[in-house]
Amino acid sequence: MPLRLAEHPELDRPRERFWLRGAAALTAQELLAILLGTGTRGRDALAVAADVLRASDGSPRRLMTRTAAELARVAGVGRAKAARLLAGMELGRRAATEADPAPQRVGGPADVHRYYAPTLRDLAVEEFHVLALGSQSQILADLLITRGILNSSLVHPREVFRAAIAEAAAGIIVVHNHPSGDPTPSADDRSVTRQLVDAGRLLDLPVYDHVIVGGERYVSFAEAGLL
Repeated sequence: MPLRLAEHPELDRPRERFWLRGAAALTAQELLAILLGTGTRGRDALAVAADVLRASDGSPRRLMTRTAAELARVAGVGRAKAARLLAGMELGRRAATEADPAPQRVGGPADVHRYYAPTLRDLAVEEFHVLALGSQSQILADLLITRGILNSSLVHPREVFRAAIAEAAAGIIVVHNHPSGDPTPSADDRSVTRQLVDAGRLLDLPVYDHVIVGGERYVSFAEAGLL
């Protein structure tokens, strides 16, 4: 039978510490143990929680990027507990996004980063988005163009501008993420940007900026003088 958290000294039990000190006083391991509820044969929920964290290099943020299948393979987790963990983290992510509402108008690249960072900063793959803007820089739509490695063959101007024209955009900002966390533009990033800027001039649908999201940082082509 699995060990239970109730077998620990009372002051060491995560739930009792939660009620005594509050959630903010608990470690990530203790919070995960509460979500898990039980452990597995010979190992309690705290030990299983330690394994879950270890699989994500000890980072709750990296844990959010793990798939349900990856978590379910950790001994003592399984499908039901993996779903519980990811559901709890998704609620936290939504609450954080709601607490810092996305801008309705774009005044600069910092607004673009604030709009996209909650979605893009922790992704394991690159996504390329188009932010369609109206004549007063109001946000009309967020358009996902492609997912995968960014290069000129995957991000074709036809797909980018077809989507923007369908939204009656006055101009666009293109955005993608670097899963490495380093937003420094690559040679492919620069090549794609040149293609899109040239196409935008021909179509009279300007590309105002290309913003690369890398974790909590970003690079703006407009700010860097790269457009």
